[in-house]
Amino acid sequence: MIKLHYYPSTASMAPHILLRELDAPFELVLVDRTQNAQKMTSYLRLNPNGLIPVLTDGDLVLYESAAICLHLCDMHPAAGLAPAVGTPERAQFYKWLMWLTNTLQATLIVYFYPERWVRAGHVAGALDVKAQAALKVGLLLDQLDAELAKQALRHPAPWLLGASYSAVDAYTLMLCRWTRHFESKPASARADLGPYLQRMLERPAVVKVFEAEALAQPWV
Repeated sequence: MIKLHYYPSTASMAPHILLRELDAPFELVLVDRTQNAQKMTSYLRLNPNGLIPVLTDGDLVLYESAAICLHLCDMHPAAGLAPAVGTPERAQFYKWLMWLTNTLQATLIVYFYPERWVRAGHVAGALDVKAQAALKVGLLLDQLDAELAKQALRHPAPWLLGASYSAVDAYTLMLCRWTRHFESKPASARADLGPYLQRMLERPAVVKVFEAEALAQPWV
């Protein structure tokens, strides 16, 4: 059986949403970050980077959230969580998934952990890095908002790829949620992102995820 090694509201959320969307049998395995369980030897055997999530399925051990999402889509093509391989729509799917993980997520990590990019104890430097990352995140959220505005001209209640819900929507929700406590304009405060996120929260699979992870309101 598939096991998703997770911690609430981390990068494990997008794969968790997809598993609920697929209604596939799986087991959640809590990796307690409050106890640094992700740095323990037993977990490092699964992911030597000490990061969450990891998906295991028999002999398969897979880390990196975007890779797990792609694997789940490929294992269940009939679910339609990714466009057909070789189509222009699939190319756009790849583009947005890579942008989300390599650009928006990477910048959010800089925002939340600025001390990793300065010398030890350089508090002022870390604050400056965080401030610059916040500005960059804001621009990236504006880009997402503009894409949704463009899709809204073509489709009522659109998803990121247009009329069809896909795995990139689960990934977008996960990352946008991380901005909910931003002092300046979180994702949910934007004109098109806000309603889009509310549509995400109406999906039964998403509700099950938030309830299973025992996350308090506001969810975004």
